[in-house]
Amino acid sequence: MKSIFSKFYYFLWCGLVFLWACNTQPSQEQKKPDETAFFMPAEYEAQEAVWLGWEEYAPYHQPFLDLAKALYPYIKLKIIVENDASKLNLQQKLRQMGLDTQKITFYTLKDNRLWMRDHGATYIINRKGEKKVVDFGWTMYGYEEYLQTYYEGNADSVRINYKRSLGATGLIDSLMGARENHLSIKTQVNMEGGSIEVNGKGTLILCEKVTMQRNPKLDKNTLENEFKKALGVSNIIWLKKGLVEDPFYTNQIFGKYFGMGTYGHTDEFVRFVNDTTLLLAWVDEKEKHLNAFNYINYERMSENLAILQNARDQNGKPFTIIKVPLPDLLYLKTTVTEQSLPFSPQKIEKTAWKMPQRWLPKRDILAVGDSLYWVAASSYLNYLVTNEAVILPSYLAEGSSAQKEAQVKAIFSRVFPSRKLIFIDAINLNYHGGGIHCITQQEPKSRLAR
Repeated sequence: MKSIFSKFYYFLWCGLVFLWACNTQPSQEQKKPDETAFFMPAEYEAQEAVWLGWEEYAPYHQPFLDLAKALYPYIKLKIIVENDASKLNLQQKLRQMGLDTQKITFYTLKDNRLWMRDHGATYIINRKGEKKVVDFGWTMYGYEEYLQTYYEGNADSVRINYKRSLGATGLIDSLMGARENHLSIKTQVNMEGGSIEVNGKGTLILCEKVTMQRNPKLDKNTLENEFKKALGVSNIIWLKKGLVEDPFYTNQIFGKYFGMGTYGHTDEFVRFVNDTTLLLAWVDEKEKHLNAFNYINYERMSENLAILQNARDQNGKPFTIIKVPLPDLLYLKTTVTEQSLPFSPQKIEKTAWKMPQRWLPKRDILAVGDSLYWVAASSYLNYLVTNEAVILPSYLAEGSSAQKEAQVKAIFSRVFPSRKLIFIDAINLNYHGGGIHCITQQEPKSRLAR
């Protein structure tokens, strides 16, 4: 009998040891991840190049050139121009700033725009060192819906103007890939790169307001499946709305406040700085009643904060969330005119700039000569991370709080301790609904440290 019990306990012990070994040793899948699976790396991972797009439109020139000069020492630049004359003009300006244009790659592509983040290629890679681009659908920020309001439902006017405005811009992402022999992955999702925020490990953050407006015929489940296939993510977090200064196209925000925007791109209000840490645009409670913009942003970001606090990453872990102050409200007091006055190539002059009546979302909102306030889509989170530097907007010249900007600098010094912080004036971009991040698109290195 004793022998029987001894054998029983021996086999029981062996079984427990076997189960323990199975639970503590990584599975074969964990040991050897699928090296052929493609995914979108985080922006703060190693980059091969940064893409820019040049437009012959004076207000864009100075922020573009300042950005190119800031990036030049740290990363290879690839710049798209529309034609040879434009390329020669740009090269001359770059040389005047001391940049060696022989070290910059130029491509000529028809109907390219400044906002490279949005219509340009979204790069994905795998662990074998292969690279592809994702070809998202291009709707010019949901412009067709905007035109339906503008032309009061006149189908012919909507169709003609929508087609003319789209041009060939929607081909730029796949053409970027083709120029460098990267295959394109087609998806039925319409989306701009400014509203895609990933940590490179499997989590994607989307703004619901933007994503659903761009894809009125697709439900959330279909959208999630498409994003998972296209970007190699497994975990999607839906935030509700973006900043109030980022309206739908060129629009009335409320009252006599107007502005230009995207309807809530994530790169204005939420960004990953590492795999588990997020920056969130914020209005301090003591400032939320200073104006209607602060109050609305406080309410929107509070809702987004609650979602993020309850969210988990791809491994089921919570996020660290850091609140980043928004700059003070920035706007131009101006009047409506039949035609806009010529822009200064250096900077939009507050006393000279006029609002062309054709920019109004409806023709009968304001008459020529009426006054209005044109709001800048300003945010410190519209920055670019590259290999050894972070390029951020500065709002001190516009009269925004120096204390806030010092706080921003301290936050970024803490979250990017090994990168140089470079602040540039991007206000001309903000008055046109975008910022630094919007006019750039990073191309990741094919092989990243893992």
